[in-house]
Amino acid sequence: MKDGTAVLISCASLDDPYATVEVRNPNDRDAVFTMKMTFKDAHGFTMITTSAQVPVPAKDTATNRVAIAGIGTGHLDQIASCEVNPRATADW
Repeated sequence: MKDGTAVLISCASLDDPYATVEVRNPNDRDAVFTMKMTFKDAHGFTMITTSAQVPVPAKDTATNRVAIAGIGTGHLDQIASCEVNPRATADW
């Protein structure tokens, strides 16, 4: 089973407290992939790192919305960027 890829579609903001990530499955069968992402402030400080398991059909993509759990809505305005690990690990 080959690992997939993950691409950031949009970062979280006050208007939408979710980051959107697209995960691609290069395999000939359905799989679940673990994608990892980091939310950073304007100084490059990591506010939170999170991961999610994303089921993706064979040779297809799936979009996942990642909630910003753990930092609270009062800190959403401090998020300056989102970074996604481009490698989505195949779990099965």
